[in-house]
Amino acid sequence: MRIAFDVSPLSHEPSGIGNYLRGSLAGLAEAAAQHHEIVAFAPTSPEGRWRIPQLVGDLPVTLSLRLLPFAHYWRQAWSRLGHPALERFLGPVDVLHYSDWMFPPQRGGVRSTTIHDLVPLHHRDWVTPRTYSMHSAKYRDARRCDTVFVNSAFTGRDVVETLGLDPARVLVAPPGVGPAFGPDGDRADLGGDYVLTVATLEPRKNLAVLVDAHRLLDGRLLLAVAGARGWGEQPSLDAPGIVRLGRPSDGELATLYRGAAVVAYPSRFEGFGIPIVEAMASGVPVVASSHPSLDEASGGVALRADPGDPRAWAEALVQAHERRDELVPRGLEHARRFTWRGVGETMLAAWEEAVAA
Repeated sequence: MRIAFDVSPLSHEPSGIGNYLRGSLAGLAEAAAQHHEIVAFAPTSPEGRWRIPQLVGDLPVTLSLRLLPFAHYWRQAWSRLGHPALERFLGPVDVLHYSDWMFPPQRGGVRSTTIHDLVPLHHRDWVTPRTYSMHSAKYRDARRCDTVFVNSAFTGRDVVETLGLDPARVLVAPPGVGPAFGPDGDRADLGGDYVLTVATLEPRKNLAVLVDAHRLLDGRLLLAVAGARGWGEQPSLDAPGIVRLGRPSDGELATLYRGAAVVAYPSRFEGFGIPIVEAMASGVPVVASSHPSLDEASGGVALRADPGDPRAWAEALVQAHERRDELVPRGLEHARRFTWRGVGETMLAAWEEAVAA
């Protein structure tokens, strides 16, 4: 098969979606080996012209990369106008797998995408107007797809019920854990035992409940906040015992995980919750929001707390710290289930079946 794989989100600062995209591409290329051709493609901004080759070139696999000759702001126009077809730039393809940012037209072959969550539909106030517009159009196009991958069974059920998709075309491909994340290696030293939270700072990530919980701990643990600057109202991080770290690289994040006493993930709604399993793979106990969208990532191992209850979070953080010797081995075992090679194999098997149909 000749597979066209859209990597346009990699032209911007990496996020959870970008990390999933890059990991699934690596797993797909590994699973496909020499039997299939994978063409990674994207319309790019000037920044993307150096960022995408760097990110794709770092993958331990071989694939071809095509940067299309028009600026990234044409993505939505290209999708909505329905011309020209993708084949004009890439030649014939057996499969087109597109991202969250565009849904380019094609003349033939299997049509495929990944839906990470339906937050823009359920909680419009948690996303920007541009995000709502872009994702709403993509969700409509997903009804035309032969295969729609989701990163959890929770999201799969949501997609079937909310978008009315045929369950047979919706396949679960949980994310993998990157090679940087493991229990052995350097550990960050922030000057004391710390709770680490990892997320792009935006309303649904619910950082406020963690800041309030930290205040209730009366200095027993530092609070370290890692993640790219997002948008929307955020709690003040200018308080004693709170350390703002910015967005770390994978290598830096791995040392932060390993050095943490506890990792906290208080999000109100997720498609999966990759930091939960990354932390477990790094040998750290986790406290996660009790929202059901995080059940699969938590796996009955993470301690859970109501995303609206700071006192419950304070108690759970202390409990996780005290139960570290029990929770860490269970977390390591749970995290071993999640591999990018498994994502690639799921995608490849679905496309082979669709092409043969």
